[in-house]
Amino acid sequence: MCGIVGMIGARDVAPLLLDGLRRLEYRGYDSAGIATLVAGAIKTRRAEGKLDHLAHRLFEQPLGGHVGIGHTRWATHGNPTEANAHPHVTDRVAVVHNGIIENYRALRNELEAKGCVFASETDTETIAHLLSALLREGMAPQQAMQDALKRLEGAFAIGVLFAGHEDLLIGARRGSPLALGYGDGESYLGSDALALAPLTNRITYLEEGDWAELYADRIVIHDSEGAVVARKIHIVPLTGAMIGKGQYRHFMLKEIFEQPAVVGDTLSSLATPDGKLILPEMPFDWKTVPRVTLVACGTASYACLAAKYWFEQIARMPTEVDIGSEFRYREAPMPEGGVTIAVSQSGETADTLAALHYAKAQGQKILSIVNVPQSAMARLADVVLPTLAGPEVSVASTKAFTTQLTVLLCLAVSIGLARKVLPPKRAQEILNALREVPAHMNTILRDEHHVQELAHYMAEARDVFYMGRGLLYPIALEGAIKLKEISYIHAEGYAAGELKHGPIALIDESTPAVFLAPSDALYDKTASNIQEVAARGGKVILISDKKGLAHIGTKCFRALTVPEADPAVLPILYALPIQLLAYYTAVAKGTDVDQPRNLAKSVTVE
Repeated sequence: MCGIVGMIGARDVAPLLLDGLRRLEYRGYDSAGIATLVAGAIKTRRAEGKLDHLAHRLFEQPLGGHVGIGHTRWATHGNPTEANAHPHVTDRVAVVHNGIIENYRALRNELEAKGCVFASETDTETIAHLLSALLREGMAPQQAMQDALKRLEGAFAIGVLFAGHEDLLIGARRGSPLALGYGDGESYLGSDALALAPLTNRITYLEEGDWAELYADRIVIHDSEGAVVARKIHIVPLTGAMIGKGQYRHFMLKEIFEQPAVVGDTLSSLATPDGKLILPEMPFDWKTVPRVTLVACGTASYACLAAKYWFEQIARMPTEVDIGSEFRYREAPMPEGGVTIAVSQSGETADTLAALHYAKAQGQKILSIVNVPQSAMARLADVVLPTLAGPEVSVASTKAFTTQLTVLLCLAVSIGLARKVLPPKRAQEILNALREVPAHMNTILRDEHHVQELAHYMAEARDVFYMGRGLLYPIALEGAIKLKEISYIHAEGYAAGELKHGPIALIDESTPAVFLAPSDALYDKTASNIQEVAARGGKVILISDKKGLAHIGTKCFRALTVPEADPAVLPILYALPIQLLAYYTAVAKGTDVDQPRNLAKSVTVE
């Protein structure tokens, strides 16, 4: 989950590396560092804490050099201290690393027996000493890198400088993403294209097991066997301007307010204005698919849970939802002709990727729903359905979630039509309702001041419950995780019908209970649960439409209004007030909204 960046060229690279790290700080912010070569010698600047500390260090102690690497860390092995900050160096190499070296203990014991002295608790330092040992045997940097990669077990992306080789930078990947950038007399590497956005839009993504030699005027890519290979160069439409905060206080708020536009863009890529779906051709027949398996982690898994309702209700498609980190360890039997759908913002989530490899080995067709079309999940898939959310910088996912929901609902309609179980008239109603979603989102966002007022009360709570039924149950789960992520308040999401099967024992006058209760077919059931909470002194916060509020609003401590809409699109709409509630509660508490403690945006390690 760390971020790495590297550059080789003819200008001082330290300021550019720092800028690249700022674009990667969402991947980790426990410590940061930069290494360059100055007159052939390795020079480093490292700092504990967020990137501003490193920036201050560089201001006080500037760093020259035309080749360098940088790192922003999410701590795995070792505490978030300066000693454990990357780059890790010896007299011969400097290394930055994202991932986990699983056999580092055995390698460290072997290297210490040879006299190597370690200065950190990290697994990464093992790479530096292993490379140095191979160089001392007389190997050239390229040969040392190839031999070292054969000894390393685990998932990693690596950038390496070699003392005395100012014309060379080496990168490698196995299991973790690494992008290479082509500039004018410069070459770059980074954990993703976003880090390189101001420098180039010509990007190559290393494939599994690849390693690369970067020179100022060219890049030479090798496969896992060392053979020189060609990898496609993509033109990536990212610019530096796209990830500024603009007039917003935080990236999260900016990304919440971008949702009407990006949901509209995503829908336009999937359906024509007159309501015809334009999804890619599938390499299978939905009529013969026996089961769909949806796999994801975190917020994306809640999008999958909503999709389970859609797939089964709209398309009559048997559907399983699995958490990526558990799926392959269950060793689940996969039906012949089945389809596995992976959902991920980054397309690099390690657990979901591992689940896809398992599913592919079981003969499943793979469909990936990702926000990064060149990501590992996209490359592994038979079909890719992109979400057009654009760069999402805040760790707490917002616009990626609602665009995932949009894609999944369109897919459910497409499956229902293909299986001839969804009447065309009903399909048209759902697509018409989807086209109205951006306007309804704007209405919700215009009323954000009501959420701000409520958030000051929520900020005083110790525990919060979120309740929903049917399609709103997954949104209740998402509401709870959002609040936990950025405000650090304990929160739980429940199916409202489960309230009296245990959770109601925790309700008292200090406990806010957020009910997501549109005036749909399940409203009366949820209203009964609201009565139960109110009778026990719980503070009911009702999120509903005007009809629902009119029916039971007097029993509520506070209420938030969502426009009436077709029941199928309600999960997309109800996501917005719970996002705003989490955001403004975190602001009221004074937490770090965009970079909450202990979390990182892209989970690329198990």
